[in-house]
Amino acid sequence: MKKTLLTVFISSSVILLTACGSGNGDSVFNSPNNGIPVNDIQNPVVSTPTVYNKTNMTSVAGESVVMTYKMLGVNAKQVQATALVFTPKTAVPAKGWPIVIWAHGTTGVADQCAPSRNALNIYIQAMIAQLLTAGYVVVAPDYEGLGEPNGNELHPFLNVKSEAYSITDAVVAARHYLGTKASNQWMAVGHSQGGQAALGAAQYASRASNLVYKGTVALAPASNLALILTAGENAAGKETDLNKKIKTLSSLDAFTALITAGLRNPHPDLQYSQVFKSPTDNIAKNAEVDCYDLLEQEFVKGMDDYVATEGSVNINNYPRTQMNFMGIPVVKTFLEKDSQPLQVKVSTPVIIYQGSLDPTVPKQVTDVLYSSAIQQNTNIRYLTDESAATKWDHGTVYALNIPNIITDVKSLMPIQ
Repeated sequence: MKKTLLTVFISSSVILLTACGSGNGDSVFNSPNNGIPVNDIQNPVVSTPTVYNKTNMTSVAGESVVMTYKMLGVNAKQVQATALVFTPKTAVPAKGWPIVIWAHGTTGVADQCAPSRNALNIYIQAMIAQLLTAGYVVVAPDYEGLGEPNGNELHPFLNVKSEAYSITDAVVAARHYLGTKASNQWMAVGHSQGGQAALGAAQYASRASNLVYKGTVALAPASNLALILTAGENAAGKETDLNKKIKTLSSLDAFTALITAGLRNPHPDLQYSQVFKSPTDNIAKNAEVDCYDLLEQEFVKGMDDYVATEGSVNINNYPRTQMNFMGIPVVKTFLEKDSQPLQVKVSTPVIIYQGSLDPTVPKQVTDVLYSSAIQQNTNIRYLTDESAATKWDHGTVYALNIPNIITDVKSLMPIQ
């Protein structure tokens, strides 16, 4: 679990998916509400799912596979994506196993960063095991552009609609694959970037028109990114410990580099030099090939090398981001609109967990998200650590609440 600023966000970019079609089996004319196109993609599962063996789940899973499926992508064209699918060993209930989506946190934008290509951490393993034991199918999408078969699409990092369609279309494909063994009920659970993605799934759930969406559990969901970036810069400016200062700044820059890389999916003309000063723009380019942890280390090395030659007192002169990069039109649209969840009313139940010690998604940011959603008349239960024996940071808000997540799932979507 990462605890530094902006370390574990998770997927997106900046374009409205209001057009589709072109013979892809997906049409804006099949829009149940708010212009959301119904997923009527034919044969959504691409070939036979392959065995997932990066983590051994055989003690609790009847099947663990990587499923390749078709989805509507950020550029309003049909693309292929991947997702993990785990089935229980429990007997199939009369109406089938309900489906729980697990939406993961930030890993990067390169294919090698896809969760389906790596082992699951112990906390995710524990949660999935408990859900399987309780009788739920678990579907864990990689998100658009992460691990996709053609290897030519960058993950549109933190784009709410892209994340949402990655989820809705994975559920449609998983039910197509499982047939009557899966019920028509589903819900989403996610942490950090995945919390944002889960909130997006609630907003765009009607895309999976033949299925019944039951609710959302979001832990420390990413939102109000410009506010987080500004708060991070302010915190770094006040930091007197050089190592901590460099760690914070490198985390911010790695996050900004992922945003830039993700934006280059729908906006390939966007250049890293527009966002970063030279020579830091050359480090930022590595966002397209390196996962988050390594990328952050590269930014740290750049600052360490600068300090070694220029001295620590000059760290504030290190060439990082361009002064007004957040005003670039595509970046501005992304920060204010395309990355922001809960901009419209969500009618299904939403549960949000947020810790007061979270430096990655500060509580003040989620407070703003909650207040805005309440004004939209969205039904939200907002749970903080005010009465908890142990205060939550960005990692423990998830790790310490796994039993509560399971209880929430059973309450919102009981087995029938």
